[in-house]
Amino acid sequence: MRDLGAGFGYLVKGQRWAAGHGSSLGTGLLPGLITLVMYVGALVGLAYGADDFVSWATPFADGWSSPWLGLFRGCLTALVFALGLFLAVISFTAVTLLVGQPFYEKLSGDVDRAESGGEAPESGLPLWRELWISARDSLRILVRVAFYGILLFGLGFVPVIGQSVIPAIGFCVTGFFLAEELTAVALQRRGMELRPRLALLRSRRLLVLGFGVPLALAFVIPLVAVFLMPGAVAGATLMVRDLLGESADSDSDSDSDSDSDSGDGGDGDGDGDGEANGSGSGGGAGQGSVRIPERP
Repeated sequence: MRDLGAGFGYLVKGQRWAAGHGSSLGTGLLPGLITLVMYVGALVGLAYGADDFVSWATPFADGWSSPWLGLFRGCLTALVFALGLFLAVISFTAVTLLVGQPFYEKLSGDVDRAESGGEAPESGLPLWRELWISARDSLRILVRVAFYGILLFGLGFVPVIGQSVIPAIGFCVTGFFLAEELTAVALQRRGMELRPRLALLRSRRLLVLGFGVPLALAFVIPLVAVFLMPGAVAGATLMVRDLLGESADSDSDSDSDSDSDSGDGGDGDGDGDGEANGSGSGGGAGQGSVRIPERP
């Protein structure tokens, strides 16, 4: 259960980090605002066009008498708009991350550099390739979310658990995949594909849920999501460093450096050990402390 509190702690730390770095916060807000304007425009268009779409899709009801025609098409119009709103909520983060890929890449890199003393892993891929991978993986995640959403929607009609347990499970599922989308920014820079990312997150489910579920509850309101996104990306990067053990590696590197420094004044063996350790983990300054799996 300690991981739940640790996950929420990373969410709070991320918000504090973004608030303490004004330039990163301003840059991180821009993609969310752009996406919000796009979604508001799409929902307004849907609100005006949903009734026309329903009338076009149900020509068999043209001859129905009042009030049945109005009730039938009115209910369908409400369902179409509700479906559009649901899709907007669950896809907002993925689209925002896609629109803001360069911005969030920079923000995540800034967090890594601040935490590791100036080092930040890079994927080495061109921007178009990173955008393609991000869009492809986001689509795969949305398919998974849609599958679970349909399943949980059906279970919602089961008496008692459908009104209590199922909504809680739904927020856990949403929180997990929301955390996946956010940690993907840092993990893609480390060359990690979707399947290894999911395996990594499943290895610390409670940590991931402690981070993702409170965020999912807040992201129900898109306007709130806009202002929390920069801190969410920063917090997800901090959590990735924990998941990969990079913080521990950094501590051990600093300990070995101090040991080698103290050994400089000693005998020749101490100097030799210090040089050996430096060469052994020195590629460690670049990649040794970051476990980058090979791309398939």
